Amino acid sequence: MRLVVESHTGPVRGAQSASAGSVSNIAATLETASGPVFCKAIQTDNPLVRMHRTEARVNPWLPDIAPRMRWKVEEAGWLVLGFDHVPGRHAVLSPGSADLPVIADTLTALAQGLTPCPPVRVQAATKRWEGRIDPEMVDGDTLVHTDVTLFNFLLGARVRVIDWSMPCRGAAWIDTALMIVRLIRAGHGPDGAEGWADQIPVWKQADPPAIDAFAAALADLWEQRRHENPAPHRGPLAVAARSWANYRNPSA
Repeated sequence: MRLVVESHTGPVRGAQSASAGSVSNIAATLETASGPVFCKAIQTDNPLVRMHRTEARVNPWLPDIAPRMRWKVEEAGWLVLGFDHVPGRHAVLSPGSADLPVIADTLTALAQGLTPCPPVRVQAATKRWEGRIDPEMVDGDTLVHTDVTLFNFLLGARVRVIDWSMPCRGAAWIDTALMIVRLIRAGHGPDGAEGWADQIPVWKQADPPAIDAFAAALADLWEQRRHENPAPHRGPLAVAARSWANYRNPSA
């Protein structure tokens, strides 16, 4: 597998592991004769290999806000993806952060640039949220990222959005709604998080009953995830999601 990778990169002189990410077996910047390359790899018998296959399928359709995938290797029980290396730091979502307007502008640009949804096979939001919310409430024709953690926004000379392994086709406001929960977890009140979202046009145009239903469904989902696998980040996200749902539905 290494020999096949080096057929794309030239000799690999070193590697530096990524500081975030939990799905890939390997996530590292490779030092090569032609410059740095970001590489993510997973064993093909890992059930989560489907996420890497999705990212490889979607990447050619993404705007240049996403680093371009340059090659894909499947060899010796591994799937390896090679991307343009982009330097940058993770976004800061706490109240008062100078990154907040940048994140809002980025979500606005993504919604505009990925509507209509490119002709690539991805899961529909109506399927992903089946049984949790009326399908018409999340239906739409926008390619949405759905994993809008602070780690997936790299800020440098320009902002880049990485890790497109969980996209779906749905309502244009879904990424903004998911970011609201992240902001609440970072210390914003629900009213302040929604006030931030008001600068994003697709959010302002969203149907309020659909947002109410989505907030309630999201709170239930994070509570379920916390019980199924009490990873350290899931408790705070469940609390944040429930806080937002209660703000949207105070009588619930």
